[in-house]
Amino acid sequence: MAGDGRAGIDAALVRRLIAGQFPQWLDLPVRPVDVDGWDNRTYRLGDDMTVRLPTHESYAPAVDKEHRWLPLLAPQLPVPIPVPLAKGAAAEGYPFSWSIRRWISGQPARPERIADLPAFAVAVAEFLLALRRVAATGGPPAGVHSFYRGAPPAHYDRETRDALARLSGRIDPAAAQVWDAALASSWEGPPTWFHGDVAAGNLLVRAGRLAGVIDFGTSGVGDPACDLVIAWTLFTGESRAAFRRTVGDDAGSWARARGWALWKALITLPGDEQSNRRVIEDVIGDHRAAH
Repeated sequence: MAGDGRAGIDAALVRRLIAGQFPQWLDLPVRPVDVDGWDNRTYRLGDDMTVRLPTHESYAPAVDKEHRWLPLLAPQLPVPIPVPLAKGAAAEGYPFSWSIRRWISGQPARPERIADLPAFAVAVAEFLLALRRVAATGGPPAGVHSFYRGAPPAHYDRETRDALARLSGRIDPAAAQVWDAALASSWEGPPTWFHGDVAAGNLLVRAGRLAGVIDFGTSGVGDPACDLVIAWTLFTGESRAAFRRTVGDDAGSWARARGWALWKALITLPGDEQSNRRVIEDVIGDHRAAH
């Protein structure tokens, strides 16, 4: 069970917020979800809803963004996404807006929970293609709210090069070539919707298949290459090839995607060295194969 109290948020606070702003749900039980995220604390509200509260001011803009856009995106996508039911206001000493959403049943994606990984990869790719087909007019352009997902990876150039310098001698020097290739390409198409954090923990599995996609906090409109990182963080071999074939993006998009994957693996390497080293090695190998 997830711990309680991070960022001053606990179940008692959630109950007070519900009582003060949505008394129609006052009698429903509140409990932490089994697997919580970092940007937000999430609680079950009864059996059919969740309460989601940002843990820091940098994550707070996502509440209004998701409240506006997720109901418009949801009907156009092939699997469920979180549908906001209500938006709460700052109160009870909690300083940000917060949201109540409909619960989506499923478990975070892991290979052992997936019946057919290549088929799952195709389903994820088809979801991303459907997201891109949604009209982007008026959508939130990539920027601070998306932590620059959807913008050129050059925003993180200094951070990436600092990490490469610190890790000199510990990782393949070809990692710098991967980063240079990412910066050398650019998105030439019109802005399109992107999710911004297509990670295993945000892909829900039920009965071995894709059952939902959650956490659109870094979503927006711009370059969708950031959504391709899952090719190296979850997929391998045949499943990676199936994902790539279905998405069908050009070489420049894959170069930027490798850059996004490399950046994240470099800056989080100490926290999970084994997995991040594998990602770094895979994107380097993929870069060499492309050249």
